Parts: sequence; structure tokens; C-alpha cells
Amino acid sequence: MKDNKIYIWALISALGGFLFGFDTAVISGGEQNIQQMWDLSDIMIGQTVAMALYGTIIGALFGGVPAQRYGRKIALIWIAALFLISAIASALAPEIYTLMVARFIGGLSIGASSVVAPMYIAEIAPSEKRGKLTALFQFNLVVGILIAYFSNFMIGTEDIESWRWMLGVEVIPAALFLALVFIIPESPRWLVVAKNRVEEAKEILRVINPDTVESSLKAIQASDLNPGKTTPVREFFSTRFKFPILLAFLFAFFNQVSGINAIIYFAPRVFELAGLGAETALLSTVGVGVVNLAFTMLGLLLIDRFGRRFLMYIGSFGYIISLSAIAFAFFTQSFAGMTMPILVFVFIASHAIGQGAVIWVFISEIFPNSVRSYGNSLGSSTHWIFAALIAGNFVYIESLFGAGPIFTFFAFMMVLQLLFVWKMMPETKGITLEEMEVKLGVNVKELEEVIDQEDIENK
Repeated sequence: MKDNKIYIWALISALGGFLFGFDTAVISGGEQNIQQMWDLSDIMIGQTVAMALYGTIIGALFGGVPAQRYGRKIALIWIAALFLISAIASALAPEIYTLMVARFIGGLSIGASSVVAPMYIAEIAPSEKRGKLTALFQFNLVVGILIAYFSNFMIGTEDIESWRWMLGVEVIPAALFLALVFIIPESPRWLVVAKNRVEEAKEILRVINPDTVESSLKAIQASDLNPGKTTPVREFFSTRFKFPILLAFLFAFFNQVSGINAIIYFAPRVFELAGLGAETALLSTVGVGVVNLAFTMLGLLLIDRFGRRFLMYIGSFGYIISLSAIAFAFFTQSFAGMTMPILVFVFIASHAIGQGAVIWVFISEIFPNSVRSYGNSLGSSTHWIFAALIAGNFVYIESLFGAGPIFTFFAFMMVLQLLFVWKMMPETKGITLEEMEVKLGVNVKELEEVIDQEDIENK
């Protein structure tokens, strides 16, 4: 019963990931009809689609603030409400500017959900299951993308206003998320560190693991840098947290310089550059979604058994091999049959089992309780800023230099990622969040009397 409750809490909060994926992908089915209906220029329709991305960056930058001040649960409630408002306003938009504002609101929700939902799951999950439960966010994200594509296909584009139904369907999962998020408890770590509501936190810790309530509570209290107070942002940027900040920045940076969003957003274009016809290119794009889901599921199963670094090694080697082969194929124009789709599928599989499965888990694990919301905001906003830069400039750079140099650059950056995993990335599998603070040397003085340092090092 205890495990069932935790899984339910994690699944509910991970609905933020489903809406993240759905909202990101659903616009692709209706943007041409929107352009035709309101006779929009290419620049205007491009900005309409991009409004969600602009909102995502803002949501990621500032999503940690309400989570730090008012709690993870309250932040999730507001995220769900904004998703719902965005869906309704998008479907009923009387003109383009209302639609743009609605899409921007949806982007705020996407950015904030990528900060708050993984953080919440990490804080309520037992250490031995934290990777799998937190990775549910990424799994739901991938499912959301696939459901959006399927929903768009079922609705069709014969009616010029069919886009209203495509965007309006999001009301269903958004309303469900908003209704269910009220039944989850607040994060026990936030209750102790931010509000000193110890008895309430103990009840939740008792559900998570009744055998470790007192020891967990002592460790959480010992990790509190500002007892009973909210840690100010300026303290987060002190030298004390420079190592986890560097880890989060580099992890999110490498996630995007792999070229993942260039492939996700422009897969049909990449396939057509390799000589595939438009119909085959579109069919191959569906394969990208299927492979992404399958290997995300595999990563979910392996992350707590073999660890985060193991998955990142697999992903890094897979990246290097697939990206190098793609670059070679473009340089030599040696395209044969389905060679390019297969290479792209290997690339997607490498991402899904490595960076895709690990990023939201790892960033949620490496920051102390008192500044985790700030840390998640930093990691998530870094991810989204580089996503915008790379996806927004991919087509232009390809027109200048060709695809070969671009994929060579991506492959080289993944060599650097491999070195990062080997030399810098700590393993976070199987230890509590408080033990992680000691392992990274962030809060040793306050915690070493509570946690057995030798046991941490053995782990």
C-alpha cells in the first residue's frame, strides 16, 4: 500500500510531463490551417508557434520561485491551472494575438513543469526507486508527444478550423491534472526546510518509509541552511554551490548540443536532405517517436539498477557513433535506402536511454533541499535557452555550411560529454538526497554528524 501511494503521487505529478509533451507537439498539426485561416505571413505563423518556446524559457527561469516560497504542491496546482487556461483560450481564440498569448501561457506551464514536477518526485521518492519514479516525467513527456500526433491524425485537417479541436483536446488531460494534483501531499523536505512543519512532514515520511522516519527527519533538518526561512537567491549563487551549479549547467548544455532538438523538430527535413521522398520522410519521423518511447521505457527500467553514469556512458557512445556516421554520410553523399533513418533511430535510442532518461533525475538530485528549486530552474532554463538557440538556427546554419559540418560538431560535443561523464559526473544511485549533499561537499559540516560518511563513500 505504501508503494502504491508513492507511485500514485509520482504519476499524478508526472502528468505535468505529459502536458509538456502534448502541448509542445500539438501545434504542429494545425499551424498550416491557422496560417491559411487568418492569412498570416511566414514570420507571423513562425512567431505564433515560437510563443510557447518563449514562455517556456520564462517559466523555467522563474518556476522555482513559487515552488521555493509557496511549496511544490501549490506550484503544481498553478501549473495545471495555466495548462487548462491555455488550452481553453487557444481553442476559442477569436484572432491571432489571443492565440499567441494563450500559447505563451502554455509555454510558461511547460517551463515551470520541467522545474517543479521532477523536483517534487525526487523529494517524495525512496532513494532506491528515485531514478525510476523521477524518470516518469520524461516517459510521460514522450507519451504526450505521441498522443498529440495521434490526436491530430484522428481529427484531420479537412476543416480549416480543425486546429481548434486539436488544441482544445488538451483541456481533458489538463483538467484531470488539476483535479488530481489536489490529492497529493506536500514535499516533506519543503515542509521541514521552508516551514518547519515537522509533524506534517513526519506523516508523509512514514508513508514513504516507516522504518526511517526519524533518521530521515534528522538528516533533512541537518541539511537546512536557513532554519525556518526561505534561502535567498543570492545565497544560491555563492561559491558554496558552485560544483552542483556547474554540473547542472554542463548536463543541460550537453543535452542540447547533441542536436536532439534539431532532429526532433526537423527530422523530415534531415531525411529529405538525405534523398528520401517526402512521404518516406514523414513515415520515418513516426519511427523516431516510436524508438524514443521504447528506449525511454528501457532507461526507466535500468536507471536504478545500473545507475545514472552507466546510462550516460551508453548514450554517449551511441551519440558519437551515430552522429559520426550521419556526418560521414552527408560528407560523402553515401545514402543507401533506409541508411539515414536507421542512423537517426540509433541516435534517438542513444538519447532516450541516456540524456533523455537521466537529465531531469540528475538535476533534481544534486542540489541541497534549501536551494533545489533554484537549481532545477537553472538546469531547466539552460536546457531551454540552448534548445531555442540550436533549433532556431539549425535551418539557417545548414543552408550556409551543409549538414555534414553540423553533425560533425554535434559528434565532437558528445566526445566532450563522454569526458564529462568520466571525469566529473558523480553517481547518485541509491543514496538519499541528504547523503548527496555530503558526497558533493556542499553541506558536510552540518550533516556529517547525522550521516555515516564511510557508508556514503562505499555507496
